[in-house]
Amino acid sequence: MAKKSTITLPAKPIKAKAKPPKAKAPKAKPVKAKPVKAKLLKTKRAKTRVQPPVTVPPVPPLNPDAPDARVLDRLWSIVLSRKSADPLISHSARLLARGPAKIAQKFGEEAVECLIEAVLGNRDALIAESADVLYHMMVMWVGCGLRPDDVWAELGRREGISGIAEKAARRVPVAIAETRKIP
Repeated sequence: MAKKSTITLPAKPIKAKAKPPKAKAPKAKPVKAKPVKAKLLKTKRAKTRVQPPVTVPPVPPLNPDAPDARVLDRLWSIVLSRKSADPLISHSARLLARGPAKIAQKFGEEAVECLIEAVLGNRDALIAESADVLYHMMVMWVGCGLRPDDVWAELGRREGISGIAEKAARRVPVAIAETRKIP
């Protein structure tokens, strides 16, 4: 853990008619951030040089007999039908009853679990966590009033556009809601 340091600023001269201070505090030396930053960068570079190169396994071709992306449309329809279900019986209904902020938080938790499995290289766990992420994304879409068609249209609009150019054209979000972990 990094040790926090405090900076003492010299006192400003008193302009009003007041008693002068009895003793002056010693002036603090100015703190330079550049050497600290440079030191951190050197540390990061050293760590990067020590790590072995990342190898990416080849991606197999799509299986034409495997389920396709239409399963997401069906999943969305099922989640939508659970909106009016009893929260004591349906997990989707329970999440939807908590509102968009809690749904988004749960989606984020599942996304982090998915990322962890990807970094660890656990293929089967990554598949399972990816399914969880997609499910919670569908719940988030229903909770926020989105339809899959809305997202598919946006993906269609982006087709053929450079990812760098598309990202540069995005608007910056205004605010992020505070949430707490959902059981």
